Amino acid sequence: MSTRREFIHGSAAVAGASLANSVMPKANAESHSGSRKKPNILFLYTEGVRWDAIGVNSTAESRPFAQTPNMDRICKEGVNFQNAFCTNALCGPSRAVAMTGMYSHNTGALGNRVAKPLPASIPVFTDLLKDEGYDCAMIGKAHGPMGFRDRYWDYYCAFNAPSTNYYNAVVYEGSKGKIPNETKVYENIYADDLFTDKALEWLKGQKSDERPFCLCLWHQTPHAPFYRPRKYLNLFNGMPVPVPATWDDDLKGYPGKPRAFANAHNKIGTQPNVDATRSLEEIYKDYYAGLKDVDDNVGRVLTYLESISELDNTIIMLSSDHGYFLGEWRCFDKRFMHEPSSKIPMAVRYPKAFRAGTKVDGQVLNLDCVPTLLELAGVRIPEAVDGRSFVRLAQDTDKNWRKDWLYEYFEYPAGQQVRPHRGVRTERYKYIHYFADPQEFELYDLQSDPGELNNLAGLPQHANLQKDLATRLTELRKESRDTTTDAIDQAPLVPLNKE
Repeated sequence: MSTRREFIHGSAAVAGASLANSVMPKANAESHSGSRKKPNILFLYTEGVRWDAIGVNSTAESRPFAQTPNMDRICKEGVNFQNAFCTNALCGPSRAVAMTGMYSHNTGALGNRVAKPLPASIPVFTDLLKDEGYDCAMIGKAHGPMGFRDRYWDYYCAFNAPSTNYYNAVVYEGSKGKIPNETKVYENIYADDLFTDKALEWLKGQKSDERPFCLCLWHQTPHAPFYRPRKYLNLFNGMPVPVPATWDDDLKGYPGKPRAFANAHNKIGTQPNVDATRSLEEIYKDYYAGLKDVDDNVGRVLTYLESISELDNTIIMLSSDHGYFLGEWRCFDKRFMHEPSSKIPMAVRYPKAFRAGTKVDGQVLNLDCVPTLLELAGVRIPEAVDGRSFVRLAQDTDKNWRKDWLYEYFEYPAGQQVRPHRGVRTERYKYIHYFADPQEFELYDLQSDPGELNNLAGLPQHANLQKDLATRLTELRKESRDTTTDAIDQAPLVPLNKE
């Protein structure tokens, strides 16, 4: 097994010395060259926030509920990606992707197993930043291999589970590389308000004029069981929620959908579960009320950075670990490759690199977070990283961007009993292969059928298309060094607040 040093120094890199000329717009190159230090990084990796839950991306139906002015500000004052996706729509695996820039099949984090750390040979991106003089903090939901507690953190206040108690948060807390194994409980404060308090406290202790910081502020809301903050207990009262056109598809036998989709235990109202998914109205309003509190907390951090004149010297990345079904096909939760589950927000505010109001249609992935942040910070990008920096895509200078990508999901039967599957999404088509017996397939033309209503798999007139996409799926697995064959992560979900 290669060592971490070999992993890092075996890289085909973007060197910091050339960054100002290759990355910065001409209008800002002079101001960047006079910067006193590397840029700060604020990585906001939200929980279960689908792409259209952000106000600027919302639909006419969801807009009254999508009250996110601070996240909107990041999107409007930076670059807002219109087609961003996660490669594994499950909390633990997705967070490992966001920390490494590597596919789940390469990190080994296939499901929500959280007790074991990542292999020591695989650096998380904050390891690389630390080597370049950054102070790094992880605050909030660090659900992933060991919660990444085995890595060095200047400050850590986080939990390693699907969620923590919303009003009595159970966390690990430590600083300067020392994180005790015993947890602490913070009582009578809403968890994400606590995490933001801790983030601001840490930021105020930083010598921002001397050393750059990287703050991973990963809020847990709106994860089930959807407890609201006290101030928003009555928010949205009396407002009707939009009912998706496919809400009653179960009464029709889920036309066109394979049994792998129809039989999954992710249906609202008829399957008792700890997530308390009793009605569409309850889930929908609780989801958006929680998200509003997250947005309030994002605003608190932006206001502080502005007050110390560090806002424009801070790379602010906003994204999410996965999307979320809000009643489409009567579903809740995530896991599937379908658009509500896999499409996520992605925006970066950094005026020294990106012009305000930029929108990009190219397909970007949560795999791309790490190489993008490293490039903007002038830090070498390891060869083993599967993602690509989207800096030049956002500056309209990358003419060879990806045309398709690989999706993978392995955890079964735990959680919602969603059967393992892989897929390929091109700019026009989506192909899904449920690879455990009995094998089933889905195929959609997203150009004519963006709602994924008409499954073309198995139809004779689309046989060649299906064959070509199946071949491309095999190629993508080979290109990304996938040797998992038909792996399934059969470990049960971890109980809340425990490992």
